[in-house]
Order: sequence, then structure tokens, then C-alpha cells
Amino acid sequence: MSIGLSIRSWVGSTLFGISYVVSTVVAGVVAPPIALCVPGIHRQKVLNVHNGILLFLFRIFCGVTVNVQGRENLEKGRAYVIVANHQSEWETYFLQVLVTPLSTVLKKELLSVPFFGWGLRMVQPIAIDRSQKSNALKQILKQGKERLLGGRSVLIFPEGTRVRAGEEKSFNKGAAMLATSADKAILPIVHNAGEIWPGKKWLKQPGTINVIIGEPIEVEGKKTGDMHEEMEVWMRENMAKVTTK
Repeated sequence: MSIGLSIRSWVGSTLFGISYVVSTVVAGVVAPPIALCVPGIHRQKVLNVHNGILLFLFRIFCGVTVNVQGRENLEKGRAYVIVANHQSEWETYFLQVLVTPLSTVLKKELLSVPFFGWGLRMVQPIAIDRSQKSNALKQILKQGKERLLGGRSVLIFPEGTRVRAGEEKSFNKGAAMLATSADKAILPIVHNAGEIWPGKKWLKQPGTINVIIGEPIEVEGKKTGDMHEEMEVWMRENMAKVTTK
């Protein structure tokens, strides 16, 4: 990396970091009371104002462009089991804006984070204790089915935790189990955001985040194993396509 590019990355990351903290605190105080005045399934639109601002500031300060392929595969008003690879904080904001309303499967500790967790509680997440794997799966299947039948898509990261760009981790079958149980299609999404905004890293890099939204994987006539295999094959193939490093 050239000295000029390195300086730009540090300056942009610093400006974004400051704006990230300030906007999160402000949104954590202001947005929840406003959202309470809105019917439940529409509350995410209020909270998404903050997500949209963060994504905009990230693009401006850090010199990032976002290229999305396959938007036509996302049918408005349809509830899906959304699956995506997990590399960065970026996708947690982007996917909330892309798909609304959306309930995310996440670790319960996030709900206790000041400001950030206050808004998160209002979009009906499925907050699990990852140390209790059997109970966590039962919770995902029970609450996930309730969310889906109520018109909300459910987001699951099948890798279970963040994985560095270019590395691989096994996929769990929770998404396929939920899809077959609720009779809802899986919508697979892949991206390379970890190359630009690495997980738990302060320094962000300029560049392009490539996103591919796949065709829905329909449930009809398929078992859990079939759904899981089709999902994993598509995601592995397309993760290789978006990876640039």
C-alpha cells in the first residue's frame, strides 16, 4: 500500500469512526421513542434511517463503492430465510436496509450494548445463547417460524461467527431446518465486505464491495439435507467469485 493511500485510509477510518460513535449514540436515544409510535412491523423503517446514514458515511469517508447483483431475486413483501456469509459489521447494517422487515439470529449479549442494543431489541431479533447449542437451535426453529409466518424475513449467518475474507468455515444446517419447517424459501447472499471492513478492525480500506443475491431456493419437494446442500454449493461458488484478495 502506498503512503498516500495509507494516510487516506487512516484519515477516512478515523472520520468514520467518530461519526459512527456519535450517530449511534444519537440514534440510540432518539430512534426508539419514535419507533414506539409506529406499528411493530414498520418500526425497522425508522431504525433503518440510522443504518442508511452509517452506510452512506462509510462510502464517503472510506472511499467505498457497492456493487449489487441480483436485486431482481428479492421479491418485495415475501418472507425468506436469508443466509449470508459473515465477514464484517458492514453486512449487518446493509442487510437490514436491503430486506425490511428482518429478524436477525444473533448472540444475546448484543442486546445489552448501550444505545446499539436499545434499537436492536425493537426489530424482534432471535437472541440466542451460543453456549447452549441444543436450546439455541430449538429457539431458532420456534421463533424463526413465528417471525416468518408473521411476515418477517429471518437472517441467519450459517458460519455462526465472522470469518476472514478468503477463509472457509463449515455451515450449520439451522437455516435449512428452519426453511423446511416453515415452508419458506432460502434466499442466499454473498459479499466480500471483509476485504474492505475487516471484522473488529479500526482501519478500513477503499475499494468495492461486491454483493450477489441468488435466486430463492424453494422448499417444495426437498428435504433439509437437499436445501442445505443446494445453499452451501451456491454460496461457496459465489463467495469465490466476489473474493478479490
